[in-house]
Amino acid sequence: MSDLTSSVFAQLDQSHIESIAQQLGIDPSQASDAVQQALPLLMGGLARNATSPQGAAALHSALERDHSGIDIGGLLGSVLGGGGASSGGGGLGDVLGSVLGGGSAGQSGSGIGGAILGHIFGGRRDQAAQGLGQTSGLGGAGASQLLAMLAPMVMAALGNMTRKQGLDANALSGVLGQEQHRLQQSGVGGLLSGVLDSDGDGQVSMGEMLQAGAGLLGGFGKRS
Repeated sequence: MSDLTSSVFAQLDQSHIESIAQQLGIDPSQASDAVQQALPLLMGGLARNATSPQGAAALHSALERDHSGIDIGGLLGSVLGGGGASSGGGGLGDVLGSVLGGGSAGQSGSGIGGAILGHIFGGRRDQAAQGLGQTSGLGGAGASQLLAMLAPMVMAALGNMTRKQGLDANALSGVLGQEQHRLQQSGVGGLLSGVLDSDGDGQVSMGEMLQAGAGLLGGFGKRS
């Protein structure tokens, strides 16, 4: 898979999907489907933030400072209950145990993941969880928990890509803009526009979200 969102999804193997399912109290098939809806939503939120020079610069700075050079496998192990991400030195891996359990990071049980979601969606965070909850069948609470699980992984993948390719803020904005366009063309446009509310009227179209969710999985290879 050459596109960014699919490459992130590809780093989740069946054991990761099963761990997510266990955390959410659902079966692995539903968990896989929900992840395939959540990842484009996170990527779309990041792309939206990077459309302005200021937003792109802020995201680029955050990626370089906190989310680059992180081992994705160790990160996933920590987020999904393995507890063993050893990035050392007080880095992100040392506190990811609180992503799901509340722990010292607080954020209503969302921890680091919840903090990242606040930066990605801002005041639209509840809308994102509500929309994903309806399209995936997880409900708002389950969707919020899933987004909090996946947010550190998406940021780490983006941070590693930014470092590896030597992207500056402008180039990062361009990559995310292209990815958002691809996502809009692949059947997630209703969900993205409904949550991100590009026209700024404050109204979320749940009908569009539900329609988008029904055709969303065609853009990704379903896991057996």
